[in-house]
Amino acid sequence: MALVTTAEVCDANPQLIISGELRALQPIFHIYGRRPVFSGPIVTLKVFEDNVLVRQLLEEKGNGRVLVVDGGGSLRCAILGGNPVVQAQNNGWAGIVVNGCIRDVDEINGCDIGVRALASHPMKANKKGMGEKYVPVTIAGTRICDGEWLYADTDGILISPSELSV
Repeated sequence: MALVTTAEVCDANPQLIISGELRALQPIFHIYGRRPVFSGPIVTLKVFEDNVLVRQLLEEKGNGRVLVVDGGGSLRCAILGGNPVVQAQNNGWAGIVVNGCIRDVDEINGCDIGVRALASHPMKANKKGMGEKYVPVTIAGTRICDGEWLYADTDGILISPSELSV
């Protein structure tokens, strides 16, 4: 998507909003990283206060994908930090959305990648490797499935079953 805003996507697709195919996440996320606008196919991950699988996925080639991490909304520790975000940037991920906390905010804000998270927290996550990859998750009032498409900008985050044209 060539810099089309989420507002333009909504305005151009009222029928998809009515049908529920185009969904907006509740506006609960803070914006991090140097790329405020990003989009791409979604890879889902469900974890709780554990970042081993987050790091493993971001070690893979991103190919313009967006990692959506359901961290259970935990505000007790960070499940994403600067090193994995640098790796994600270098591996070609378009963005990362975290239903949880991040840390190393200054480092993340220096990366050319889009990151959304609930908050920052200085404590690190557990390293047990618990969680599920490629499963449907519900974040910010919206069900999100692996392989769907995410659009993010400073107005918000949209989810659709596939890439949209405006």
